[in-house]
Amino acid sequence: MPDSEQNNPPASADTKPMPKRYGIGLNVAMQVLLALALFAGVNRLNYYHYWRWDLSPSQDYTLSPATLKYLDSLSRDVQIYIVFGRDSKVYGEVQSLLEEYHLHGRQRIKVRSIDPVRDIERAEQLKADTGLSLSQNGVLIRCGVNKRFITEEELVVREKGTSTNKQIIEFRGEDAISSALISVVEGRVRRFYYVVGKGSRSGVGQGDAYNAAIDLGKQQNFEVVQVNLSEVSHIPTDTDGLLILGARYDFSEREIVMLNNYWQTKRAGIFIMLDPGGETSRLNAFLTANGVHPRGDRVLMAESTSTGPKKEFSVLGEFSKIVPFIHHLTSSAITLAGQSESLEILAENTSLKEQSIKVQPLIQAAPRFWGERQFLEELPVVDEEDTLPPIYVAASIERGALGDETQRADTSRMVVVSNATLLDKQTMLAVSRDFAAAGLNWLMNRESFIGIPAKSKHSYRIQLSNKQHELIFWITSITMPGIVLAFGCMVWASRRAA
Repeated sequence: MPDSEQNNPPASADTKPMPKRYGIGLNVAMQVLLALALFAGVNRLNYYHYWRWDLSPSQDYTLSPATLKYLDSLSRDVQIYIVFGRDSKVYGEVQSLLEEYHLHGRQRIKVRSIDPVRDIERAEQLKADTGLSLSQNGVLIRCGVNKRFITEEELVVREKGTSTNKQIIEFRGEDAISSALISVVEGRVRRFYYVVGKGSRSGVGQGDAYNAAIDLGKQQNFEVVQVNLSEVSHIPTDTDGLLILGARYDFSEREIVMLNNYWQTKRAGIFIMLDPGGETSRLNAFLTANGVHPRGDRVLMAESTSTGPKKEFSVLGEFSKIVPFIHHLTSSAITLAGQSESLEILAENTSLKEQSIKVQPLIQAAPRFWGERQFLEELPVVDEEDTLPPIYVAASIERGALGDETQRADTSRMVVVSNATLLDKQTMLAVSRDFAAAGLNWLMNRESFIGIPAKSKHSYRIQLSNKQHELIFWITSITMPGIVLAFGCMVWASRRAA
């Protein structure tokens, strides 16, 4: 037998070459690295490219088209601080809402959360930087040197009443935050002058209208300053609009000249709430000359019932579908408490057309209402001197309105409502406030900021019978834990058998 065969015996059929350990280790390391790289790549892709769906019934976490349009055109960096204690009932909603601002702000908006109770150091630093006390929950918005702190109460609407623990019925976070965002980016607050010295049907009514205007100003980025026209020589030049709310006494001839001179300027804005019981013949003549004639009657509905005559002055109205700035309200109805007078719309007047004055109705009363001259009668009936439907109780006037939309920023605008109780605290509805806000934004040439809705808060209760309670107990406490235990025993037994 050759020596080579003796030194190298034939390999047995059962003998297999042993793989090299370093090859296995390298293979495993490569698999781990590739898995980590894949995991990191997928997470990075998911961080920058993902989709969110708002599945809440009332779309609580979806921004309005108006806000999205503004965020898309944002040209300056903005810092937003959520200064809230975690025990606040609206903290979660505020945080979720501002996450949407951050996501749609094209990296212009940075959002940070500070709990003044837990993050004492950061809260004190923010106080030192801004000079604000931050003594209550709120949202701080900063853009350069401009800042605005929105308190928690400005973000919500609570139920009416005298209770100290009023429930939240609406969340107006987007409305307030978008307004404040515009305020700090623009760098100035718009100003409306509230005309005083003309009386009111009551001191309470005048105070309600003034306070409601201030609240609207906080949400819509304007301030309200009182002015007595008998004490000034002209309408202040820094005004963005005039508020004439429920005047009971007439303007003097000098004041009407001042009002007319202001109306003839570019970008004038006037919001008027008429008191049907007031003596304002000169103011009415000014309105008639511009296309809206107050008739001096009362809009009502009267009928004979089994319990006697029924006369109703509270007007149920619907919004016009042809006026753009109230499109978002056309699916809602409005009730005007107190008394209203009908308005004649002089849209086809040749003289008005020559002055480029455009008049449009805003609110029309329900068909069962009419304009009654003899409204003091116990049971008024329609006769020749009365006004039949359609009955208009609010109208808009635009002077200088052209077909070219690019030139409409310089138009003068007016909103006229033939009711003095629109903003009364006891009777004001959410839709009344939204209508007033839309009108004021229109006066300020802010059409793109009109239509941010409030989010209604709903409470849901589920009534369960004793049998249903018992069924839930057996499923959650016995059946489901039992299934998990049985599955675990099966796995343990199979491993023991192997």
